Amino acid sequence: MIRSQAALGMALALAGCAAQPAPAPLAAMGPAPAPAESPATIPSSMQWLYGSGEGGAAGIQAYHAMREHVLSAVRKRPADSVVLADGSTLDAPRFVPCGARPLAVVLDVDETALLNLGYEYDDSSKARRYDSDRFGRWEQSGIDKVLPVPGAVTALRAMRDAGVTVIFNTNRSAENARFSEKTIALAGLGPARHGETLFLKGDAGGASGKDGRRALIAQRYCVVAMAGDQFGDFSDLLNAKTLSIQDRRRAATGGIFASLWGNGWFLLPNPVYGPGVRGGFDDVFPADKRWTDPAGGSQ
Repeated sequence: MIRSQAALGMALALAGCAAQPAPAPLAAMGPAPAPAESPATIPSSMQWLYGSGEGGAAGIQAYHAMREHVLSAVRKRPADSVVLADGSTLDAPRFVPCGARPLAVVLDVDETALLNLGYEYDDSSKARRYDSDRFGRWEQSGIDKVLPVPGAVTALRAMRDAGVTVIFNTNRSAENARFSEKTIALAGLGPARHGETLFLKGDAGGASGKDGRRALIAQRYCVVAMAGDQFGDFSDLLNAKTLSIQDRRRAATGGIFASLWGNGWFLLPNPVYGPGVRGGFDDVFPADKRWTDPAGGSQ
């Protein structure tokens, strides 16, 4: 039955084809429609940071470790802050004494406490380059287009519940302070008040370096932990322009600095932008560690 029905259907289809007029010449049909525009390719770094489970887990891991470190400092107060004192060098770092100051933590905002999903969508979908004016417009109008870094909300709540002040130190513009206050609060990370628990580019000298703001905070508080996604969130020394890429890596992974990661300094992953995303073959791959396929890459 199935085969006979199929044969009948085929016969009707052929008859219908024979009854149709011949197709018009291509020239008479007008120009062919333009092919649909291919969607932009999302950079793999953004896929990882903003979309992957691994990226989310890395944030939770960092904030778990930071919370436990801070709660330990509440139980046993440290003698020194984790903020480098004025006059420190990479070879001779010193730390601000705590005295009797109240405890605080200091953290960056963008890609440390908040994920700028809306801004990076605009970047990736239109293949844009960074533009400070556009980022200023983002600060004003992207208030509800962010998400907290996984782990941040509960960790910061636990710190505040333990009596530790949470302070944000970011290179968002001081001109847009009220918008950043709202963004942080709406994401569940607040409160943040400019000049008290929120420090911005334009404060303490106006430069993009954060050491001046950190020094101001350390005059008021015993800073027991800092978090960021760039070395500049911990010390401007590690971003000195005189450092080569390899020297910068060696400085951050040796001596006193090696002992700080996860032990007062907490680094969040950010493979999307910043001074850490650079370097040529000679910077990244040591000459004595390069391998070439013996098959010559022919297979």
